[in-house]
Amino acid sequence: MRDKKGSFIVFIFVGILAALYLSPLYFTFISAFKSNGEIMRDPVALPESFLNLDNFKYLLQKTNYPRAFLNSMFLTIVSEILILIFIPMAAYGIERGNKKITNVIYIYFLMSMMIPFQAYMIPLFRQMKIMGLFGTMAGPIVIYLAGAVSFGCLLFTSFLKGIPIEIEEAARIDGCNGFRTFWSIVFPLLKPVTASMIVLNGLQIWNDFLMPMLVLPAGEAKTVNVEIFSFVDQFASRWDIVFAGVVAGIIPVLIVFLTLQQYFVKGITAGAAKG
Repeated sequence: MRDKKGSFIVFIFVGILAALYLSPLYFTFISAFKSNGEIMRDPVALPESFLNLDNFKYLLQKTNYPRAFLNSMFLTIVSEILILIFIPMAAYGIERGNKKITNVIYIYFLMSMMIPFQAYMIPLFRQMKIMGLFGTMAGPIVIYLAGAVSFGCLLFTSFLKGIPIEIEEAARIDGCNGFRTFWSIVFPLLKPVTASMIVLNGLQIWNDFLMPMLVLPAGEAKTVNVEIFSFVDQFASRWDIVFAGVVAGIIPVLIVFLTLQQYFVKGITAGAAKG
């Protein structure tokens, strides 16, 4: 009886937390189908019709949102590809190298996690201008790649500890070099942690506001979040278009997360247990 009562209390508590978490999503979704007047008049009421797509038509035809959406897709996809090419190889070299120099590099990567971005933001932008990356799409990509190294190496090295080295030794006996051994034998075994990296970094890059706002050229379409921000003005705000843009921007994230959800959870828990 006591167990049932405790389970019921936990269920009620979780239900309240779920309602609090879902309330902003509910408000955003219903507001995307309302006019600006409806939102101001009764923010929490349902729209007159969910078939009213005027906000989305305006978003696609009268704003730079489609171009910003493509920019966000480009930054996210290219950054993710580079992250998944370089970081697993770096983690593999650190874990299997087991030398003083690789241990020093690993500690150096981990130390970078302790330095807040605001501490090196101004020198970073100055360095980007010197290298000719400021005002280009390559600038944020390089920063996203560098920013993912520390946590990515930590995650991949933790997972690699659970992969028997005998598998790689057998591949080398069969004539595989180190590069082929990693990509043909080891990397397919890293599917769960790779999915975790895709989700975590994809969310961070897609939702990033500060970097595209500061780095990409002014007067042009930037990314989804920056474009949505432009709909909010000091004296007049198009909240109907803002919420339509937010809903359109959430869809790709939900698709990726739902596709990789089982691998994401497995990669996080396995990496934590093996680290």
